[in-house]
Amino acid sequence: MTPGARVAAAIYVLDAVRAGEAAEKALTGWARGARYAGSKDRGAVRDHVFNVLRRWRSCAALGGGQDGRRLMIGALRHEGVDLETLFSGEGHAPSILTEVELSAGEVPSGLDALDVPDWLWPHFETSLGASAEGAAEVLRHRAPVMLRVNSRRGTVADAQAQLASEGIDTTTADIAKTALQVISGERKIAGSVAYADGLVELQDGSSQAAMEALEVTKGARVLDYCAGGGGKVLALAARAEATWYAHDIAPQRMNDLPARAKRAGVDVTRLETGAIARTAPFDLVLCDAPCSGSGTWRRSPDAKWRLTQERLDALTETQYGILAEAAPLVASGGCLAYATCSVFKVENEAVVARFLQEHPSWRLAQQRTWPISEAGDGFCLAQLVHG
Repeated sequence: MTPGARVAAAIYVLDAVRAGEAAEKALTGWARGARYAGSKDRGAVRDHVFNVLRRWRSCAALGGGQDGRRLMIGALRHEGVDLETLFSGEGHAPSILTEVELSAGEVPSGLDALDVPDWLWPHFETSLGASAEGAAEVLRHRAPVMLRVNSRRGTVADAQAQLASEGIDTTTADIAKTALQVISGERKIAGSVAYADGLVELQDGSSQAAMEALEVTKGARVLDYCAGGGGKVLALAARAEATWYAHDIAPQRMNDLPARAKRAGVDVTRLETGAIARTAPFDLVLCDAPCSGSGTWRRSPDAKWRLTQERLDALTETQYGILAEAAPLVASGGCLAYATCSVFKVENEAVVARFLQEHPSWRLAQQRTWPISEAGDGFCLAQLVHG
């Protein structure tokens, strides 16, 4: 595909997203109908689309409109690209720019420049204070590609050497002991020997750091109550000898967990909802609750534009409900850990405060947040114990 054809494909995908389709689904749909597109073409189209999704408002301002074509015009203007070389009308490139398109657009300001929906900005200010604008700016850029080294399979040095031999360059990251940040070759990771042999896993730096903050004693019984793909229980299992369990209200989300656990060299028992009470109590119950994902919007930027106040309110009810459900599963003297990848206090401190108010036998032992940074997403972890 030519550069112009890649832009045309991105416009097609963005119009599908604007019509209500999820970004990943829209990209997959385009790729299925574009068998001629190679891996580099698909990667380039994806990059165009995600660049716009991270900066929808500023791209719309620069391009003079909300449709896919205007959004791509805005994105390319932001990058300083010569538009006429891409909007040539030749082959599969977009048609030549009109006089109206050439004269449209303006420099974004205010929340347009920060790429935050109007209704969400008070949550940023309330939660982050003086750091709100900085966080919004970071969300406008690509997230780092982070790897977790599996200590059961080798050392950080072992992992770096193996990855380098496969054309994947990394550097250590202070955010977590086993964290590596990928400098180049990120698209080779999934096909690498280091990944296939369980030496490394893709995992955000803040998520790794939060799991390091949880104490797991030898022989403990640990339940990941909202396991999803199991990344966090595998991170915990890499550093302690314990008995590991995983549960998710939607069991299909754990379909990949057995293969991932085998690759990592650990045993994780999946529990259906009805079996949890029979298996309890647990020394540690981790509740990585469904949330807005505001700390991860660099990776899933369309979620920033799809979130509503009604959805946020519903999420906080779900989060409190999960804590209330999980509390009776914790053994005496054990820990109930509550985690989100959100930066909003309404999903973090407020949920924990409500739980403590309505469950006076519990107390907050520790609470920590990780900001959106060069090595990690926004994350919050609270550790609750019986008072």
